[in-house]
Amino acid sequence: MLVLAAVSDLQYQRLRGAVAPRFLVVRAGTWDDALQTIRERPVEIALVDPTLGGAASGQEIERLHVLFPSLRLILYTSMTPPLAPVLLALGQCGIRQVVLRGVDDHPERLGDLVAAEAMHAASHRLLDQLTAALAPLPRGLRWVLEDALRSSGAVQTIQQVAARARVDRGTCARWFARAGLPSPRHILAAARVLYAHRLLQDPGFTIEDVAKRLGYAQAKTLQQHARTYLGLTAGEMRLSLTSDEATDRIVQSFLTPARPVAAANAS
Repeated sequence: MLVLAAVSDLQYQRLRGAVAPRFLVVRAGTWDDALQTIRERPVEIALVDPTLGGAASGQEIERLHVLFPSLRLILYTSMTPPLAPVLLALGQCGIRQVVLRGVDDHPERLGDLVAAEAMHAASHRLLDQLTAALAPLPRGLRWVLEDALRSSGAVQTIQQVAARARVDRGTCARWFARAGLPSPRHILAAARVLYAHRLLQDPGFTIEDVAKRLGYAQAKTLQQHARTYLGLTAGEMRLSLTSDEATDRIVQSFLTPARPVAAANAS
């Protein structure tokens, strides 16, 4: 999972040391850099300093919160008198996680806080909703799929899944067939559509932004996948489906094993 650090270099170094190797941290030196990074890379957690621009201000952080409500925001700063009203205002708009430099940014505390926020990130919530559908697969294979879903676009074929699971392609295919599930290619493509749907609920993302974040070479491929797995264009699914509705539609249509004919007749 990628963590954005819109903080000073010293805070960035401390954060990176606290969360490695569980999380990859990328630094933004300005608010414009932070905005561009969020739009182009799969950032799900951001540690931000209200004093990044010089004077203490919550304006840019409130802007990020409005544009990207799915982004988990943590304030990481040094306490000064001018900062107090800024923290109060940010708390009133829903940003309440605060880490004070030199006070409670011990590496263990920082690592635990980022790990806790990761449990609420969009990719983790998506995995929670797909757990039941993937349950028939062997544990090792589920781990491979879960890791692939966290890094959307890095793994897309059965050959890549088999290689990560350290089995041959035929064994991997038999596991999916035995579980009554489609191929990994379909599972990963469907999951990417669900992830795209979640991101498109944020007003700060365009369809092109989301396609780039999820590893699509072209936005039209995302449009094709949206039609295949949800029966809607990316623009339509943004407006007409909740996250739960989109997940239910894909799980029922693609990830629910078919019941054997004999069992269905017996019931």
